[in-house]
Amino acid sequence: MSASVRLAVDVMGGDFGPRCIIPSVARCLEQDSRLNVVLVGSPEPMTSLCASHQLPADRVSFIHTSEIIHADDAPASVLRGKRDSSMRVAIELVRDGRADGCLSAGNTGALMVLAKALLGTVEGIQRPAIMAALPVAGKFCHVLDLGANVDCTARQLFEFAVMGSEAVAELTGIEQPRVGLLNIGSEINKGSLRVREVSELLRDSPSLNYIGHVEGNELFQDRADVVVCDGFVGNVMLKASEGLVDYMQGEMRRAFADNLLLRLLSPVLRRSLRPMAERLNPHQYNGVSLLGLQGVVVKSHGNAGQPAFEAAIRQAVRACQSDMPQRIAARLARCRGDLL
Repeated sequence: MSASVRLAVDVMGGDFGPRCIIPSVARCLEQDSRLNVVLVGSPEPMTSLCASHQLPADRVSFIHTSEIIHADDAPASVLRGKRDSSMRVAIELVRDGRADGCLSAGNTGALMVLAKALLGTVEGIQRPAIMAALPVAGKFCHVLDLGANVDCTARQLFEFAVMGSEAVAELTGIEQPRVGLLNIGSEINKGSLRVREVSELLRDSPSLNYIGHVEGNELFQDRADVVVCDGFVGNVMLKASEGLVDYMQGEMRRAFADNLLLRLLSPVLRRSLRPMAERLNPHQYNGVSLLGLQGVVVKSHGNAGQPAFEAAIRQAVRACQSDMPQRIAARLARCRGDLL
Protein backbone atom coordinates (compact mmCIF):
# COMPACT_ATOMS: atom_id res chain seq x y z
CA MET A 1 0.00 0.00 0.00
CA SER A 2 1.21 3.54 -0.73
CA ALA A 3 2.45 5.69 2.13
CA SER A 4 0.01 7.87 4.03
CA VAL A 5 -0.55 11.47 2.96
CA ARG A 6 -1.02 14.49 5.21
CA LEU A 7 -2.99 17.13 3.29
CA ALA A 8 -3.50 20.74 4.41
CA VAL A 9 -6.95 21.94 3.28
CA ASP A 10 -7.92 25.60 3.09
CA VAL A 11 -11.47 25.31 4.42
CA MET A 12 -12.45 28.92 3.72
CA GLY A 13 -11.79 28.95 -0.04
CA GLY A 14 -14.31 28.67 -2.85
CA ASP A 15 -17.93 29.73 -3.31
CA PHE A 16 -19.35 27.30 -0.73
CA GLY A 17 -16.56 27.16 1.86
CA PRO A 18 -16.81 24.82 4.86
CA ARG A 19 -20.34 23.59 4.15
CA CYS A 20 -19.03 21.91 0.98
CA ILE A 21 -15.44 21.19 1.97
CA ILE A 22 -16.06 19.49 5.35
CA PRO A 23 -18.50 16.86 3.93
CA SER A 24 -16.08 16.24 1.04
CA VAL A 25 -13.21 15.65 3.46
CA ALA A 26 -15.38 13.32 5.56
CA ARG A 27 -16.29 11.27 2.50
CA CYS A 28 -12.68 10.97 1.31
CA LEU A 29 -11.47 9.97 4.78
CA GLU A 30 -13.99 7.12 4.68
CA GLN A 31 -12.78 6.01 1.25
CA ASP A 32 -8.99 6.32 1.72
CA SER A 33 -7.33 5.03 4.88
CA ARG A 34 -4.01 6.62 3.80
CA LEU A 35 -5.42 10.14 4.02
CA ASN A 36 -4.78 12.44 6.99
CA VAL A 37 -6.03 16.02 6.90
CA VAL A 38 -5.17 19.34 8.52
CA LEU A 39 -8.19 21.64 8.26
CA VAL A 40 -7.23 25.30 8.21
CA GLY A 41 -9.83 28.02 8.71
CA SER A 42 -12.08 30.04 11.00
CA PRO A 43 -13.28 28.24 14.16
CA GLU A 44 -16.90 28.67 13.13
CA PRO A 45 -18.60 27.16 11.21
CA MET A 46 -15.70 24.68 10.80
CA THR A 47 -15.95 23.26 14.33
CA SER A 48 -19.70 22.65 14.29
CA LEU A 49 -19.62 21.12 10.81
CA CYS A 50 -16.80 18.77 11.77
CA ALA A 51 -18.73 17.66 14.84
CA SER A 52 -21.84 16.89 12.78
CA HIS A 53 -19.83 14.81 10.29
CA GLN A 54 -17.93 12.89 13.01
CA LEU A 55 -14.47 13.10 11.49
CA PRO A 56 -11.96 10.56 12.84
CA ALA A 57 -10.01 12.34 15.59
CA ASP A 58 -6.81 10.37 14.96
CA ARG A 59 -6.62 11.45 11.29
CA VAL A 60 -7.84 15.06 11.43
CA SER A 61 -6.27 18.09 13.08
CA PHE A 62 -7.28 21.75 13.11
CA ILE A 63 -5.53 25.09 12.78
CA HIS A 64 -7.74 28.09 13.43
CA THR A 65 -7.10 31.29 11.50
CA SER A 66 -8.58 34.77 11.73
CA GLU A 67 -8.43 36.03 8.14
CA ILE A 68 -9.83 35.04 4.73
CA ILE A 69 -8.52 35.86 1.25
CA HIS A 70 -11.50 36.89 -0.85
CA ALA A 71 -12.00 36.41 -4.58
CA ASP A 72 -11.48 40.12 -5.31
CA ASP A 73 -8.34 40.56 -3.20
CA ALA A 74 -5.38 41.69 -5.31
CA PRO A 75 -2.72 38.93 -5.36
CA ALA A 76 0.09 41.39 -4.56
CA SER A 77 -1.75 42.66 -1.47
CA VAL A 78 -1.95 39.23 0.16
CA LEU A 79 1.84 39.04 0.36
CA ARG A 80 1.95 42.15 2.55
CA GLY A 81 -1.21 41.54 4.55
CA LYS A 82 -3.51 38.77 5.77
CA ARG A 83 -0.66 36.78 7.30
CA ASP A 84 -3.17 34.73 9.30
CA SER A 85 -5.31 33.78 6.31
CA SER A 86 -6.33 30.15 5.87
CA MET A 87 -4.70 29.94 2.43
CA ARG A 88 -1.35 31.29 3.59
CA VAL A 89 -1.19 29.12 6.71
CA ALA A 90 -2.04 26.00 4.67
CA ILE A 91 0.87 26.70 2.30
CA GLU A 92 3.18 27.40 5.25
CA LEU A 93 2.41 23.92 6.57
CA VAL A 94 3.84 22.49 3.33
CA ARG A 95 6.87 24.79 3.54
CA ASP A 96 7.57 23.73 7.12
CA GLY A 97 7.23 20.00 6.39
CA ARG A 98 4.06 19.64 8.47
CA ALA A 99 1.96 18.65 5.45
CA ASP A 100 2.73 16.82 2.20
CA GLY A 101 0.58 19.12 0.12
CA CYS A 102 -1.98 21.92 0.14
CA LEU A 103 -5.46 22.10 -1.43
CA SER A 104 -7.43 25.33 -1.87
CA ALA A 105 -10.47 26.49 -3.83
CA GLY A 106 -9.67 30.13 -3.18
CA ASN A 107 -8.37 33.07 -5.23
CA THR A 108 -6.13 31.58 -7.97
CA GLY A 109 -3.88 34.60 -8.30
CA ALA A 110 -3.34 34.81 -4.55
CA LEU A 111 -2.64 31.08 -4.34
CA MET A 112 -0.04 31.32 -7.08
CA VAL A 113 1.68 34.37 -5.58
CA LEU A 114 1.77 32.93 -2.06
CA ALA A 115 2.89 29.48 -3.18
CA LYS A 116 5.74 30.88 -5.24
CA ALA A 117 6.85 33.24 -2.45
CA LEU A 118 6.60 30.71 0.39
CA LEU A 119 7.72 27.51 -1.35
CA GLY A 120 9.89 28.78 -4.19
CA THR A 121 10.20 27.17 -7.60
CA VAL A 122 12.19 24.14 -8.72
CA GLU A 123 15.71 25.11 -9.75
CA GLY A 124 15.63 26.33 -13.34
CA ILE A 125 11.88 27.04 -13.40
CA GLN A 126 10.96 30.71 -13.67
CA ARG A 127 7.20 30.40 -13.13
CA PRO A 128 4.82 27.69 -11.93
CA ALA A 129 2.04 26.65 -14.29
CA ILE A 130 -1.44 25.20 -13.89
CA MET A 131 -2.08 21.90 -15.66
CA ALA A 132 -5.36 20.01 -16.03
CA ALA A 133 -6.62 17.03 -18.03
CA LEU A 134 -9.25 17.15 -20.77
CA PRO A 135 -11.12 13.90 -21.55
CA VAL A 136 -10.28 12.95 -25.13
CA ALA A 137 -11.33 9.77 -26.95
CA GLY A 138 -11.30 7.68 -23.78
CA LYS A 139 -7.92 9.16 -22.77
CA PHE A 140 -6.67 12.52 -21.55
CA CYS A 141 -4.98 15.54 -23.05
CA HIS A 142 -3.11 17.55 -20.42
CA VAL A 143 -2.96 21.29 -21.06
CA LEU A 144 -0.80 23.96 -19.42
CA ASP A 145 -0.81 26.80 -18.58
CA LEU A 146 -4.48 27.34 -17.71
CA GLY A 147 -4.40 30.78 -16.16
CA ALA A 148 -1.44 31.26 -13.87
CA ASN A 149 0.68 33.17 -16.41
CA VAL A 150 -1.08 35.45 -18.88
CA ASP A 151 2.13 36.57 -20.58
CA CYS A 152 4.94 34.05 -21.13
CA THR A 153 8.33 34.10 -22.78
CA ALA A 154 9.46 31.34 -25.12
CA ARG A 155 11.78 30.02 -22.40
CA GLN A 156 8.90 29.79 -19.93
CA LEU A 157 6.74 27.93 -22.44
CA PHE A 158 9.63 25.52 -22.99
CA GLU A 159 9.76 24.95 -19.24
CA PHE A 160 6.01 24.28 -19.23
CA ALA A 161 6.56 21.57 -21.84
CA VAL A 162 9.24 19.93 -19.68
CA MET A 163 7.05 20.06 -16.57
CA GLY A 164 4.00 18.76 -18.40
CA SER A 165 5.90 15.90 -20.01
CA GLU A 166 7.33 14.73 -16.71
CA ALA A 167 4.03 15.09 -14.84
CA VAL A 168 2.07 13.18 -17.48
CA ALA A 169 4.68 10.42 -17.57
CA GLU A 170 4.19 10.00 -13.82
CA LEU A 171 0.38 10.25 -13.90
CA THR A 172 -0.26 7.98 -16.90
CA GLY A 173 2.76 5.69 -17.17
CA ILE A 174 3.46 6.87 -20.73
CA GLU A 175 7.26 6.87 -21.03
CA GLN A 176 7.47 9.56 -23.72
CA PRO A 177 4.27 11.65 -23.75
CA ARG A 178 3.55 13.42 -27.03
CA VAL A 179 4.08 17.15 -26.54
CA GLY A 180 2.35 19.67 -28.80
CA LEU A 181 2.32 23.47 -28.99
CA LEU A 182 -1.13 25.09 -29.33
CA ASN A 183 -1.16 27.26 -32.44
CA ILE A 184 -3.41 28.65 -35.19
CA GLY A 185 -2.02 26.26 -37.80
CA SER A 186 0.10 23.15 -38.15
CA GLU A 187 2.68 24.70 -40.52
CA ILE A 188 6.09 25.40 -39.04
CA ASN A 189 5.98 29.10 -40.02
CA LYS A 190 2.53 29.78 -38.51
CA GLY A 191 1.91 31.68 -35.29
CA SER A 192 3.47 34.56 -33.39
CA LEU A 193 7.20 35.14 -33.10
CA ARG A 194 7.13 33.75 -29.57
CA VAL A 195 5.37 30.55 -30.68
CA ARG A 196 7.86 30.01 -33.49
CA GLU A 197 10.74 30.59 -31.08
CA VAL A 198 9.54 28.04 -28.52
CA SER A 199 8.77 25.59 -31.32
CA GLU A 200 12.43 25.75 -32.34
CA LEU A 201 13.53 25.10 -28.75
CA LEU A 202 11.24 22.09 -28.53
CA ARG A 203 12.44 20.66 -31.86
CA ASP A 204 16.05 20.93 -30.62
CA SER A 205 15.34 18.92 -27.44
CA PRO A 206 15.40 15.15 -28.18
CA SER A 207 14.56 14.41 -24.52
CA LEU A 208 11.02 15.57 -25.33
CA ASN A 209 8.68 13.77 -27.71
CA TYR A 210 7.68 16.94 -29.54
CA ILE A 211 5.10 16.37 -32.29
CA GLY A 212 4.71 19.97 -33.51
CA HIS A 213 1.84 22.44 -33.58
CA VAL A 214 -1.63 21.44 -32.43
CA GLU A 215 -4.70 23.38 -33.57
CA GLY A 216 -7.67 23.99 -31.27
CA ASN A 217 -9.88 21.30 -32.84
CA GLU A 218 -7.06 18.75 -32.48
CA LEU A 219 -7.13 19.02 -28.68
CA PHE A 220 -10.03 16.56 -28.75
CA GLN A 221 -8.63 14.19 -31.41
CA ASP A 222 -5.95 12.39 -29.34
CA ARG A 223 -3.13 14.11 -31.21
CA ALA A 224 -1.03 14.93 -28.13
CA ASP A 225 -0.75 13.93 -24.48
CA VAL A 226 0.57 17.36 -23.42
CA VAL A 227 -0.36 20.68 -25.05
CA VAL A 228 1.46 23.90 -24.13
CA CYS A 229 0.10 27.45 -24.32
CA ASP A 230 0.15 30.65 -22.30
CA GLY A 231 -2.31 31.12 -19.46
CA PHE A 232 -4.56 33.57 -21.28
CA VAL A 233 -5.20 31.20 -24.20
CA GLY A 234 -5.39 28.15 -21.93
CA ASN A 235 -7.95 29.64 -19.56
CA VAL A 236 -10.18 30.84 -22.41
CA MET A 237 -9.95 27.40 -24.06
CA LEU A 238 -10.78 25.56 -20.81
CA LYS A 239 -13.79 27.68 -19.95
CA ALA A 240 -15.07 27.60 -23.53
CA SER A 241 -14.84 23.78 -23.45
CA GLU A 242 -16.69 23.59 -20.13
CA GLY A 243 -19.32 25.97 -21.49
CA LEU A 244 -19.76 23.85 -24.62
CA VAL A 245 -20.35 20.73 -22.52
CA ASP A 246 -22.98 22.55 -20.45
CA TYR A 247 -24.61 23.87 -23.63
CA MET A 248 -24.80 20.43 -25.27
CA GLN A 249 -26.26 18.89 -22.12
CA GLY A 250 -28.89 21.66 -22.04
CA GLU A 251 -29.73 21.08 -25.70
CA MET A 252 -30.20 17.37 -25.06
CA ARG A 253 -32.52 18.07 -22.13
CA ARG A 254 -34.59 20.41 -24.29
CA ALA A 255 -34.74 17.82 -27.06
CA PHE A 256 -36.13 15.25 -24.63
CA ALA A 257 -38.68 17.75 -23.29
CA ASP A 258 -39.91 18.83 -26.76
CA ASN A 259 -40.31 15.41 -28.40
CA LEU A 260 -42.90 12.89 -27.22
CA LEU A 261 -41.08 9.89 -28.69
CA LEU A 262 -37.82 10.89 -27.02
CA ARG A 263 -39.65 11.37 -23.70
CA LEU A 264 -41.03 7.83 -23.98
CA LEU A 265 -37.57 6.49 -24.79
CA SER A 266 -35.78 8.67 -22.26
CA PRO A 267 -35.19 5.95 -19.61
CA VAL A 268 -33.34 3.79 -22.16
CA LEU A 269 -31.53 6.72 -23.77
CA ARG A 270 -30.41 8.17 -20.44
CA ARG A 271 -28.93 4.83 -19.38
CA SER A 272 -27.11 4.56 -22.70
CA LEU A 273 -25.81 8.13 -22.56
CA ARG A 274 -24.82 8.09 -18.87
CA PRO A 275 -21.24 6.79 -19.44
CA MET A 276 -20.61 9.57 -21.98
CA ALA A 277 -22.09 12.20 -19.68
CA GLU A 278 -19.85 11.03 -16.84
CA ARG A 279 -16.75 11.15 -19.06
CA LEU A 280 -17.57 14.71 -20.11
CA ASN A 281 -18.53 15.95 -16.64
CA PRO A 282 -15.85 18.56 -15.80
CA HIS A 283 -16.46 18.17 -12.06
CA GLN A 284 -14.92 14.72 -11.92
CA TYR A 285 -11.65 16.17 -13.25
CA ASN A 286 -11.54 18.95 -10.67
CA GLY A 287 -8.19 19.66 -9.06
CA VAL A 288 -5.30 21.18 -11.02
CA SER A 289 -1.66 21.00 -9.99
CA LEU A 290 0.59 24.04 -9.76
CA LEU A 291 3.65 22.53 -11.41
CA GLY A 292 7.15 23.85 -10.85
CA LEU A 293 6.92 24.59 -7.12
CA GLN A 294 9.14 23.08 -4.45
CA GLY A 295 6.08 21.54 -2.87
CA VAL A 296 2.65 20.24 -3.80
CA VAL A 297 -0.17 22.79 -4.23
CA VAL A 298 -3.47 21.82 -5.89
CA LYS A 299 -6.19 24.27 -6.91
CA SER A 300 -9.87 23.34 -6.88
CA HIS A 301 -12.41 25.15 -9.02
CA GLY A 302 -13.98 27.93 -6.98
CA ASN A 303 -17.56 26.82 -7.66
CA ALA A 304 -16.89 23.14 -6.91
CA GLY A 305 -19.69 21.27 -5.16
CA GLN A 306 -19.12 18.22 -2.98
CA PRO A 307 -18.41 15.60 -5.72
CA ALA A 308 -16.05 18.00 -7.48
CA PHE A 309 -14.16 18.84 -4.29
CA GLU A 310 -13.84 15.12 -3.52
CA ALA A 311 -12.20 14.73 -6.94
CA ALA A 312 -9.79 17.55 -6.05
CA ILE A 313 -8.84 15.80 -2.80
CA ARG A 314 -8.08 12.58 -4.70
CA GLN A 315 -5.98 14.56 -7.20
CA ALA A 316 -4.06 16.19 -4.36
CA VAL A 317 -3.32 12.80 -2.79
CA ARG A 318 -1.92 11.52 -6.10
CA ALA A 319 0.20 14.66 -6.46
CA CYS A 320 1.62 14.22 -2.95
CA GLN A 321 2.68 10.66 -3.76
CA SER A 322 4.40 11.54 -7.04
CA ASP A 323 7.62 13.26 -5.82
CA MET A 324 7.05 15.65 -8.71
CA PRO A 325 9.39 18.58 -7.83
CA GLN A 326 12.46 16.33 -7.91
CA ARG A 327 11.36 14.63 -11.12
CA ILE A 328 10.82 17.96 -12.87
CA ALA A 329 14.24 19.25 -11.80
CA ALA A 330 15.96 16.14 -13.18
CA ARG A 331 14.05 16.28 -16.50
CA LEU A 332 14.78 20.00 -16.93
CA ALA A 333 18.50 19.38 -16.42
CA ARG A 334 18.44 16.73 -19.17
CA CYS A 335 16.54 18.98 -21.59
CA ARG A 336 18.88 21.89 -21.00
CA GLY A 337 21.79 19.60 -21.72
CA ASP A 338 20.18 18.90 -25.10
CA LEU A 339 20.27 22.61 -25.95
CA LEU A 340 23.91 23.17 -25.09
